[in-house]
Amino acid sequence: MYFTINDSKYWYEVNGEGEPVLLLHGFTGTTATWSSFVEDWAKKYKVIMVDLPGHGKTDAFAPWSMDVFCADLVSFLNHLQLEKVHLVGYSLGGRTALSFTVFYPERVKSLILESASPGLELASERENRIHNDEQLAQRIEQDGMESFVDYWEMIPLFRTQDKLSSEMKRKIRDERLSQSAKGLAQSLRFMGTGSQPSWWDRLKDLTVPVLLLAGELDDKFIGINKKMFYRMPSADLTIVEDSGHAIHVEQPRIFGKIVNGFFTNH
Repeated sequence: MYFTINDSKYWYEVNGEGEPVLLLHGFTGTTATWSSFVEDWAKKYKVIMVDLPGHGKTDAFAPWSMDVFCADLVSFLNHLQLEKVHLVGYSLGGRTALSFTVFYPERVKSLILESASPGLELASERENRIHNDEQLAQRIEQDGMESFVDYWEMIPLFRTQDKLSSEMKRKIRDERLSQSAKGLAQSLRFMGTGSQPSWWDRLKDLTVPVLLLAGELDDKFIGINKKMFYRMPSADLTIVEDSGHAIHVEQPRIFGKIVNGFFTNH
């Protein structure tokens, strides 16, 4: 289904009834990212999935930004007549979920961040990342999706996915190839790690229950999440064994169990 606001059309799917859970995918993902969990979670919860700007079937007019999308998300929740939701976000979706919680804490019951960050703390880091993201955006636009996906599959962040089955690798690749070059390039420009606000100084103000997840083999995000954990008054941190960045893909059974347990407790 589509939700339209300010000439932007957001694709979303809803399954099940109960406490509302909003799922936000990562860069190059879609609502299909969560397909293996929906049937189980929908037995207990109202599972809501949205294609982020620049991704999937969503047609959001650029330039957008993290704050603009989060404001649209409030209107979307109002459309669904939902006062509060449990939020789950992976990577880009995690940065978005955290941003939404900072902007609108009264709309969030609990927060699960998988391999996410609060952005970059230093202005110099943000400027450098904006430059690098712009270079990658231009590469996507000039070389096309297949060339980009070939490159993206090989970056160190996803090396641990080499152990996945051929079927799962093909599914992930097809999801990435289904994106548009223009959409991903705009996502990097307007919702990239460098262009979003830094939330490091705001972590101490969050009072909603938070679960931080990082993969045992993802050293970079273990470091980020440990640093986040020490700054957040109501957070738990779980390091998932034998997993890299995409825990829900590499260890789906464990991921599902952890998420279900967190929901049950909150």
